[in-house]
Amino acid sequence: MYRKLNPSGSTPREISEVVNNLVEGKSNNTGTITLATGWATTTTLYDERIGYDSIILLSPSSDNAESDAAPYGSFSNNTDQTAPSVGATAVVVLDTTETSSGVYLASGSRMYVRNKGTYNVQFSLQLVNKDNVAQYADIWFRKNGTDIARSASRFDIPARKSASDWGHIVGTVNIFTAMEAGDYVEIAGTTSSTLIGLEHYAADTGIPRPAIPSAIVSVNYIAPLSSDNIYISAIIPGQATISHFANDTADKTYKYLVVA
Repeated sequence: MYRKLNPSGSTPREISEVVNNLVEGKSNNTGTITLATGWATTTTLYDERIGYDSIILLSPSSDNAESDAAPYGSFSNNTDQTAPSVGATAVVVLDTTETSSGVYLASGSRMYVRNKGTYNVQFSLQLVNKDNVAQYADIWFRKNGTDIARSASRFDIPARKSASDWGHIVGTVNIFTAMEAGDYVEIAGTTSSTLIGLEHYAADTGIPRPAIPSAIVSVNYIAPLSSDNIYISAIIPGQATISHFANDTADKTYKYLVVA
């Protein structure tokens, strides 16, 4: 803590010391705050120097705060998936979370977001046709159980070459969609034949190559780094509310400066 002047009067030496410190940026209106966890979206800052007209500046001061990114998630399925009856709709099942922060998988197919915003959702599906004639699959996006308008694509899968050498294509599409905290997205589809499906392949050490999942889906927030999202959303004397992305990372610490 730097010297404070006595309100009743101070010596020229004391005044000079305080003024020189201020010129060099040394003042008492700074501190540190660590964001609340448990997927909290706000953190309360208590500081007696905060007033109604205060400006509070925040700057990352820990590795977790500096490297934190906007919400994202990548999910896959490493088993085969068969088509339902012709004309029936099915959702793409996912069984593995590859990586995520602020986006999570539930109910086998639903990818939930913890933060409001616009998201890029993209799928990559290993489509297989075991029929000896060409077939197709129509695939689209759903949000909260409702089909997203104009989001469908048709994929034509070539006929098999033989009874053991099937036809393949990779179907991939992405969309941007606005979502509220707690919304979810799914991938849905229908096929022209029950011989259409999603195929996975185990890693091949002979080629070599990694495993081929039957489905890969990614969901990512379209935004800068998370540090740019933190802001003061409410303020009263001695207290301020910091709004931020839903957080479950410990030691996400910021330095702050209170002005006025």
